[in-house]
Parts: sequence; structure tokens; C-alpha cells
Amino acid sequence: MAWYNRFAYLCGNIYGKKEMNAENVKSQMRKGTLEYCILLLLKKEPAYTSDIIQKLQAARLIVVEGTLYPLLTRLKNCGFLSYKWIESTQGPPRKYYELTESGEEFLQELEQSWLQLTETINHIKNN
Repeated sequence: MAWYNRFAYLCGNIYGKKEMNAENVKSQMRKGTLEYCILLLLKKEPAYTSDIIQKLQAARLIVVEGTLYPLLTRLKNCGFLSYKWIESTQGPPRKYYELTESGEEFLQELEQSWLQLTETINHIKNN
């Protein structure tokens, strides 16, 4: 039944008619790549939540704190991230997230999946 609920969400079930909703599909695509993008950013350097949001926004991936905090917590609980408190000159200490060894291994798996996915899509588009 879960697949039907997902289909109904993506299509929008209005008065028994199913209409494809592009915004819902685009939202699902962004959600599917958000974890990957966060791990890519943290591979470069540890980062504070506001810094992560700014970097994602600079890449035109709009994310709010209410979306990011639960995702960071989930990644930390899976053992892919750790954090350390760093003193701030502008108030209380800040929590900086960084990749763990498990997180780096997980990122490598995601990178392989991303390469396969983009190759598949490009093949379909170009052939």
C-alpha cells in the first residue's frame, strides 16, 4: 500500500483524477540528493549548520534549518557524521559536523551510485 500512497502523492489525487504534479516530483528529486550533497560538502571540511545551508543555497539547492537539522541528526545516528564544539567569537560555541570513516565509505558508495545514475540518464537522453 505504501507504493500507492507515494504514487498518489506524486500524481496528486484530485476528485478521483490523477494529475502529475511536477513540483512534487522535483521536490522528491531534491530530497533524494540532499544527503549526498551534504556529505560532499563535509568531505571538504567540517562545517557549521549555517555554513552548510549557505553553501547549498550558493549551489541553488534551497534548504531550511527545519529540513537540515533532522537530516544531520539521522546521519550522525547512523555513524556517518560526528561533531565537535568550537568556540565562537559571536556568541555560544558552535557545533561543527564532520565525516567519520564510515561516512566516507558511505559517500564512496553514493558517488558510485550517482555516476551510474547519471550515465544511465545521459545514455537515455542521447541515444
